Amino acid sequence: MALKALSDEFKVGTLALVVGGYVTAFTFLCVVLWTLPVGIGYAIWAGLGTALVVLCGALIYRQVPDLWALTGIGLIVAGVVCINVLSKTNIH
Repeated sequence: MALKALSDEFKVGTLALVVGGYVTAFTFLCVVLWTLPVGIGYAIWAGLGTALVVLCGALIYRQVPDLWALTGIGLIVAGVVCINVLSKTNIH
């Protein structure tokens, strides 16, 4: 959401928040990849990140997704659940 705010109006504080957010996100992804295969870890990170950004966009910017967007997000979340619950590729 900070990236949207930065694109609307450039401020040094917002830029610091965006850079800090990216550094934090990639740091946690690297930590997770110590125990998960790269494909599985990245799929979970990207899929849940997409769903969370849509949720934040709806709550903060009133960008409410339509039925097809919600269906797609539901399929992404279902895929993440399948990876975590059903796949034998995932290392717990």
